[in-house]
Amino acid sequence: MTSFASTWLRRPLPRPAARVSLVCCPHAGGSAAFYTSWARLLPPHVELVAVQYPGRQDRLTEAAAESMADLAGAVADALRADRPERDHVLFGHSMGASVAWETALRLESSGVGPRHVVVSGRPGPHRQRPGTVHLRDDDGLAAELLRLDGTHAALLDDPEVRSVVLPAVRADYRLIETYRPDTAARLRCPLTALAGDRDEEATPQDTAAWRDATSGAFAYRVLPGGHFYLVPQRERVVAAVLDVCGASAPAAHPVLP
Repeated sequence: MTSFASTWLRRPLPRPAARVSLVCCPHAGGSAAFYTSWARLLPPHVELVAVQYPGRQDRLTEAAAESMADLAGAVADALRADRPERDHVLFGHSMGASVAWETALRLESSGVGPRHVVVSGRPGPHRQRPGTVHLRDDDGLAAELLRLDGTHAALLDDPEVRSVVLPAVRADYRLIETYRPDTAARLRCPLTALAGDRDEEATPQDTAAWRDATSGAFAYRVLPGGHFYLVPQRERVVAAVLDVCGASAPAAHPVLP
C-alpha cells in the first residue's frame, strides 16, 4: 500500500490474498475503529478496509476535511492507489453513506468503479436537507450526539475527551450540513440501502429514495432500531453486505427478512 493510501485506509485484520475489499466510511465524528469488530465476521477472501478521516485518532493533528469534494476525492485517490486488482464494495453509514456514494461516482468516472455500494442511515440525495447542528455550542453538540446514541454519555462528561472529540464532530457536521449533492448524478453499479425502522434522521421512506441515485440494480432493507441500529444489528448488517459481495460469513447469521 502506498504511503498516501495508508494515510487514509486501515486494515484491522490484514488479508493480502483477499479478492474483495470491503471499504467502510464512518459517520460524522466517527473513525475507522468503528468498524474494527466487523473484520472477524468476514470470510478469508474479503478484507475490511476502514477509512480514517483526518482530524481524529492517529490523524488528530491534521485539519479535518472542509468539503465533501475534498473528502470523497481523497478517498477515491487512496482507493485507486490501493490494491487495484481487487473488487471494491463500499459501505457508509450516515455521513459515511454520502462519502461512499460520492467516492463511487469519482471511481466510476475514472473507469475503476466499485462492484457495489451499500448506504445506511442517510436519506437519498434529493431528500437531504441542510442543518445547523454545527453552529451549536459544545453542550448543544454533545446533546445531539447523546440523542442519536452514537457516543457514550460518560465520555462526553469528561472535559478532556470533549476537547479532543468535539472539534472533529463539529467539522464533520459542518461538512455534511452544508453539502449539496448533485441530485442528477447516478451510479452505474448496483446500490443497496439499509435503514433502521425507528430512525428519525433517515426514515425508511427517506432511505428508500436512494433508488434514484443509481441506474443499476437497487435493493432496500429495513432492520429494527434507531439511527445507530447497525450496532446491535451488526451481524445482520454484515450478512447483508456479504450478500452483495457474493460471499457468506464464516458463521451462520440470521437471515434478513
